Amino acid sequence: MDLAFLLEAFWIALTGVPLTLLVTVVTLMIAVPIGFILAVFRVNNIPVIKQLSIVYLSFVRGTPLIVQIFLIYSTIPLILNMTFQKYQIDYDIFAIHPVWYAFIIFSFHMIAILMEVFRGGLSTIDQGQREAALAAGLSPVQTYIRILIPQVFANALPNLSTATIHLIKATSLGYAISLQEITLRTKVAANVGYNYLEAYIDIFIVYIILCSIVEFAFKRMEERLKKYQGLSE
Repeated sequence: MDLAFLLEAFWIALTGVPLTLLVTVVTLMIAVPIGFILAVFRVNNIPVIKQLSIVYLSFVRGTPLIVQIFLIYSTIPLILNMTFQKYQIDYDIFAIHPVWYAFIIFSFHMIAILMEVFRGGLSTIDQGQREAALAAGLSPVQTYIRILIPQVFANALPNLSTATIHLIKATSLGYAISLQEITLRTKVAANVGYNYLEAYIDIFIVYIILCSIVEFAFKRMEERLKKYQGLSE
């Protein structure tokens, strides 16, 4: 084992952390609100949308993420190319940075996961609270914002933590679209001397550290929330 490369590759792997975190944060900013809205539609049995969301969920659950990545990454440029040609837009779609595709791909994947997370959170809330809020004069939107959403997020926080860690690890597949995240940066460095064992050890260590920090942050949030709930009671 090349210990010198092991240390060098560790710092190279760390240079991919900012992009990994960027994809994670942007994906959650997109997926959380959409996933919550779809969960509300499913809980309230909204016709058509509920059926479509079930089909969408089955597709995401039933196919590997790497297949979703290749499918979306291959489809989007074709759609854009046809659209640009139709409207005579002079733009090179192949110059688009892979990070934009990553936002779309991982959001598509995470929306389905978070939809189920929030649906589970919504199912734990007594519907009498919603009825009481509406009877008190609150609008449906105010009822969700002031009463239901805080409870849903409190109940769903452990599962939200698991989903976030899953997303961080899933970004390692970004190498398939040439995304310069942790895995790709380290593997490229390993190509020179074929030091793949050292590279994978460093990737393993970096992801362990990153996911442990995120897990610790969520646990702290849970502890503070439980403390607040205890005081409110």
